[in-house]
Amino acid sequence: MRGTAGMCLAQIHRTVIGSPTTCRLLQICCKRNQRWSLFDHPKRKYVAQHGVLCHRAKPKTDLADSAAQEENGMREVKAISSVLHVPDKDPSKGTAAPEERAAPEERAAPEERAAGDKLCDQFPSSEDSRGWKEIKVDLSTLPGIFARLSKIRLSALVVITASAGYAMAPVPFDLSCFLLASVGTGLASCAANTINQFFEVPFDSNMNRTKSRPLVRGQISPLLAVSFAAACAIPGISILTLAVNPLTGALGAFNIFLYTCCYTPMKRLSIANTWVGSVVGAIPPIMGWTAATGSLDAGALLLGAILYSWQFPHFNALSWNLREDYSRGGYRMMSVTHPDMCRRVALRHCLALIGLSTLAPAIDVTTWNFPIISLPINLYISYLGYRFYRDADRNSSRKLFFCSLWHLPTLLLLMLTCKKSVVGKKEKVRDPR
Repeated sequence: MRGTAGMCLAQIHRTVIGSPTTCRLLQICCKRNQRWSLFDHPKRKYVAQHGVLCHRAKPKTDLADSAAQEENGMREVKAISSVLHVPDKDPSKGTAAPEERAAPEERAAPEERAAGDKLCDQFPSSEDSRGWKEIKVDLSTLPGIFARLSKIRLSALVVITASAGYAMAPVPFDLSCFLLASVGTGLASCAANTINQFFEVPFDSNMNRTKSRPLVRGQISPLLAVSFAAACAIPGISILTLAVNPLTGALGAFNIFLYTCCYTPMKRLSIANTWVGSVVGAIPPIMGWTAATGSLDAGALLLGAILYSWQFPHFNALSWNLREDYSRGGYRMMSVTHPDMCRRVALRHCLALIGLSTLAPAIDVTTWNFPIISLPINLYISYLGYRFYRDADRNSSRKLFFCSLWHLPTLLLLMLTCKKSVVGKKEKVRDPR
């Protein structure tokens, strides 16, 4: 280094102090310094860290180590197969137990075998999932399941309207006939509601309002549900036909057919299903009238018309807040496809209730007091129908729906209090003049 420094000073001052060999060596270093490894910064850093100027390749995995890993993997696979062992289906190999056919080192402990059986239960095979599944039903839960299948509150409303029709008939009250007509009508309504749920299981599962029904949740088998419907329909129609009169039995059978075979499939085809469903709701009071008189009179048709008009504000207000649910279920309701028509029809039939109440004394069903005392509640439901038509929001539809729940029983009760006297009619019939 001392000779190199001297040569540098000699070149600066144009003075040569060292030997020619040293000068020649210095010139070579200055011209080709890029080939000298120590002048490259990354290489100098590597040398400073590791003390060597060569890179070492990573040694390859020994073949013996890889063979040992493969052997461990095979042992793990064998252990799993022994836990989830499938019996041999070949009859020539005998029916020995899986523990006897497996090798001693492949036999699993009882705890491992139990864990494997539990895993198989959680993930059944495709054949099991496609086959019939056994549904265990507790006998103590059957009454509640049958009540939900028959829509017990809706069936109770049907029985009330049928009882009102019987009570409004211009004949003496017969308790035994009244009870038989009420029981037969209730059984027919339970059968129709059950068959309706049987047909709509795939669609009810998409709706929040109906996804907890027994058939959707698998609480009862479809066969048992159909058997329950038959057990209600056959005695119900038989009671109405044999114990009451054939006309009432025919109306009951027709109503079951209309509800299950016409209204139910039409809910996914056309908005006309609402009008068909209103006819279904109008038939029970007519059945009550025919059960008492044995004939179709103007009073029976008037009661049916009142029930027919009442159902439009009731159902249209209900379906307005369930539009998303009906859309997911694939139902073509007025509130989904024709929202303006839904509100117009509801208001129109609210006003129709005022006219039908005025028509009752004109056909000699009630006194003239009935249109007067029923006017306040008819005006109130018409006002709520107008609010629903104007605002078209959830609040107005909810008010109209809850008003319809108490409006119908109140209207029928007022009609019953204003009923024409049966004694006076008998005297008119006896008087030849």
